[in-house]
Amino acid sequence: QVQLVESGGGSVQAGGSLRLSCAASGFTYNVDRNTCMAWFRQAPGKQREAVAALHNHGVTTYTQLLKGRFTISKDSAKNILYLDMNSLKPEDSAMYYCAADEYCRSGFMSWGEYNHRGQGTQVTVSS
Repeated sequence: QVQLVESGGGSVQAGGSLRLSCAASGFTYNVDRNTCMAWFRQAPGKQREAVAALHNHGVTTYTQLLKGRFTISKDSAKNILYLDMNSLKPEDSAMYYCAADEYCRSGFMSWGEYNHRGQGTQVTVSS
């Protein structure tokens, strides 16, 4: 059974940084296959949106507006997916979710593409 557990969320002032972690059990990202993992976020009253994805044999893709401030990475030895967030803004406040799938097609930035999803970790950025 696949389980994804996010951690690292919290409250931070604008301009600060956070590192989110997603510990995966029962699932291993395989760079030799088209597995994918991603981070999504959802703020109150807003639609869930993709933040970044690791897919297609190790390629990373970011939502354009977040590129340069956020970095997705993976520790294969620990089987943990990370999201490093820098220069945080109040509009980055949201519940952040980790997702994974054994095989992704072109929809790796789509929540519906993923069979496995975590429960989320809250990030709150104050001005």
